[in-house]
Amino acid sequence: MKIRLVETTADIQAFLEIAPELNRHNKAYIRPLNKDIEEIFNKEKNKAFRFGEARRWILLNDSGKTIGRIAAFTNSKYVNKGTDYPVGCCGFFECINDQAAANTLFDTAKNWLQSMGMEAMDGPVNFGDRDKWWGLMVEGFHDEPVYGMPFTPDYYPALFEAYGFQN
Repeated sequence: MKIRLVETTADIQAFLEIAPELNRHNKAYIRPLNKDIEEIFNKEKNKAFRFGEARRWILLNDSGKTIGRIAAFTNSKYVNKGTDYPVGCCGFFECINDQAAANTLFDTAKNWLQSMGMEAMDGPVNFGDRDKWWGLMVEGFHDEPVYGMPFTPDYYPALFEAYGFQN
């Protein structure tokens, strides 16, 4: 497996395409509009960049196929209730059902956040307003979703919990 920072147009496309690829068999899945996702990572359109930074990565298998993605964020305005230390965030997690792949993605986000002075990692969240793509689905995987809500495969909670995320 190889992790790659999203920098090129091809990387951006791979970042956008992995979610619909992983959810292609789920009839309830609603694909987010590419422009809605890209606006989150646009410094001119996302006011959160005034208070922080964002990075995103894709994970490739040995054949070069994209098998996952993650983004990490710092935001000096983000406060995790009950903590008095700097907390960074991860989000836009998409991954095949493989703990080693998930751990590679989580470790990448964690390591970058630590390099930015963060002492903890919260997630999954969005870099910006809390009205879209916050949280992790833990039930209702076959119910019709609402646009902008996290809609993920049913194996994601186990990947997060095995890594050490807690409610």
